[in-house]
Amino acid sequence: MIAVTDLTRKNRICGNTYDEERALYHLCDTEVADCTFAGPADGESAFKEARDVTVRRCQFSLRYPFWHTKRFLIEDCRLDALTRAPLWYAEEGELRGSEIEGVKCFRECRDVAFRGCRIVSPEFGWRCDGFVLDDCDITSEYFLFGSKKGTVRGLRLGGKYSFQYTEDLTVENCELNTKDAFWHAKNVTVRNCTVRGEYLGWYSEGLTLENCHIVGTQPLCYCRGLRLVNCTMEGTDLSFENSAVDADVRGDILSVKSPLCGKITADSIGEVILEPIVDGDATIRSRCEITVR
Repeated sequence: MIAVTDLTRKNRICGNTYDEERALYHLCDTEVADCTFAGPADGESAFKEARDVTVRRCQFSLRYPFWHTKRFLIEDCRLDALTRAPLWYAEEGELRGSEIEGVKCFRECRDVAFRGCRIVSPEFGWRCDGFVLDDCDITSEYFLFGSKKGTVRGLRLGGKYSFQYTEDLTVENCELNTKDAFWHAKNVTVRNCTVRGEYLGWYSEGLTLENCHIVGTQPLCYCRGLRLVNCTMEGTDLSFENSAVDADVRGDILSVKSPLCGKITADSIGEVILEPIVDGDATIRSRCEITVR
């Protein structure tokens, strides 16, 4: 559970510059404001093992600043491209209105929220648990790999291989411009989103899309427990191959290819291709009901 209270800390540090190794190691119950973390000493891990800290309007240009940090608020800060891997193994924290450009940001963290942040970070959000992304702009090639128990709202994403191996997520009111999104995802619900890319949702289990606009080639193949509720599709050829699916599509599907079983309903379907489906060493026929309104 994420619960960050914006407390007035007992101690305060203001206006300093730090560049040494572990400059504020295990800092506790302190507000740090208007400080710069950069310099010739090129030290790492400024806030490692910090507890109950608030960090405001600070500039970071050194590696690994927030590792093993607990109960923290980072607000209106800038972490530039030299701030490699800024947030790992952190717990119970929140970032507000901040800019992050360091690679491999946010890994192995628990109960951390990002609100109103702008982030450019390849490999963002790997193997995190219990997170919130709210009203953020994020560019990341491998986004949220293997993360679980998260809520994503109002995200504007530019990615490639997004949401792979994620579990137990809710994704709402987002613009997702990506490629192989939601591969191997489990128990993920996507609502009121536009999803643009290729090969959406392959090998997923329990993936639900509600009131979504889906754009791109060969979506939603080899899925199990797939549901589409009141969705629209654009340029979606060879859809649903070898998938167990219950789909209600408003408008056109360019083509449907050999769904495994279930039901697909659309206003129009350009082409239905029913080829044998490989099942182990055997081949079977589609058992899916396909209906045009």
